[in-house]
Amino acid sequence: MEDLKQKPIEHNVDAPGEPITAKKRKKREKNLIFYPLGTVGRDMMYFLFNNCILTYILFTKQLTHEQLLAITGIMVAARIFDALNDPIMGNIIERTRTKWGKFKPWLLIGVLTTSIVIYLAFNSKLQGWPFIIFFGFIYFAYSITYTMHDISFWGMIPALSRDADLRNQYTSRATFFAGVGSTLASVIIPVLTTGDKAIGGSAGTAYGVIALVIAILGPLFMLFTLFGVKEHRGDDMEPKMRLNFRRIFRTITQNDQLRWMILIFLLQQIANSLVFGGIGSSFIYFRYGYEGGLYSTFSIVGVAATAVLMLVYPALSRKYARKQLMTFGIIMVAAGSILEILGGLIMPANSVSFIVITVGYMIVNLGLYGFYLIMMISIVNTVEYNQLKTGHRNEAIITSMRPLLTKMGSALVVALTSLTYLLFSVTEKTNQISSFEQQAELGQITDTARMEGIRNVIAGVSSGQTNGLLLTMVIIPLVFGFASYLLYQKYYKLDEKTYEDICLQLEQKGQGE
Repeated sequence: MEDLKQKPIEHNVDAPGEPITAKKRKKREKNLIFYPLGTVGRDMMYFLFNNCILTYILFTKQLTHEQLLAITGIMVAARIFDALNDPIMGNIIERTRTKWGKFKPWLLIGVLTTSIVIYLAFNSKLQGWPFIIFFGFIYFAYSITYTMHDISFWGMIPALSRDADLRNQYTSRATFFAGVGSTLASVIIPVLTTGDKAIGGSAGTAYGVIALVIAILGPLFMLFTLFGVKEHRGDDMEPKMRLNFRRIFRTITQNDQLRWMILIFLLQQIANSLVFGGIGSSFIYFRYGYEGGLYSTFSIVGVAATAVLMLVYPALSRKYARKQLMTFGIIMVAAGSILEILGGLIMPANSVSFIVITVGYMIVNLGLYGFYLIMMISIVNTVEYNQLKTGHRNEAIITSMRPLLTKMGSALVVALTSLTYLLFSVTEKTNQISSFEQQAELGQITDTARMEGIRNVIAGVSSGQTNGLLLTMVIIPLVFGFASYLLYQKYYKLDEKTYEDICLQLEQKGQGE
């Protein structure tokens, strides 16, 4: 009797009324390890393409204003197309019936084709309008291939468990390992592509080599998820549903909580992605010098605290309500923004100001990433809300909203970034830098001459250009982050107790059948 008191029977939320056996517990533990590991290489690919492609173009290609506008138009159009394609891909996944389930075939196909696209994107020697045409084809190809495995990967979470705490663990661990991948990329790529340590002595050569390595790592890490994870496939026995836009539209419009999360998450994504979209690296290079180590330091310190947050988030979510955590987050965003302004606008450009602005960015990023974790689980929890209201889970369609909104946000980030570059004449300086990079790649000048020429270009950057970049990367995240906070506090109703009540109602309905 004493043993029974110490070890009460653990009930299985995914199969109400049934105790969790040792076999099921082992499967959970295995899933908690192998599911998140699969995204490390994926997010290295994501960071390389989405966060570095514009920087790669600016510092390796000669661009007229018209060509920059064409690139911006391609990126915005492709990302909007990509975003609209997400629910369609979610519906296709819902209809997929194979002995490997509905998620894993698309994980494999998507990650392999994305690897090919990424290698080609960073190994083109084209310049001018021929490059613009090539870029258009390659960017739309990436939009299609990455969507295949992105929707599949995140769509698996509702199929892994209905337990809210377990979902928090899957979400936070997957986000943590995604952060590991993107952080590794954010540290390694600038160091090995910019300044004295660039592979092969030029940015163009360096990006080509890095693209090859990351294109190999993406599929290798995905093997953990493909072979190590077992999801619930009970709904796979349901009849295939026809692909129709009405069902996608109905899923969104009938779920009022999902509708609010679409707006809230979109605002958060713009706030969270603007610095990494290119403005951050241009500001650091212009104000503190053309050395990849500087931006790597800025990046790794900026995201270091988020790694800790991802690990402790399940514990925090058990102690504090999500809306309380949102309040803590917005306070951090405001405090960090003040530090960024102090270090970047008021203090002289020295090592102390660099430390201040980096710490400020870390605090801002900590608050905004807390928003991200909260909103990830908030979107996933609308699956059961949808099931209660309509009788259908539509989990792949609902979870496809996260990458859809991420891409819509990134489209707006691209537009804001390019507008900032044009407004503050950034391309005048980057064209001069890319000229030296191209000459070095062709062996026309030495590495010493390359760096001397680039340093002279940096010395000619005006305070108006650096201050403009700084204010853009501080004010926009602050305003958009605050807007997402207010909307979440007022309109999102699926708090912890409400969600538990919904799950209880669904369990009771299931027992009554």
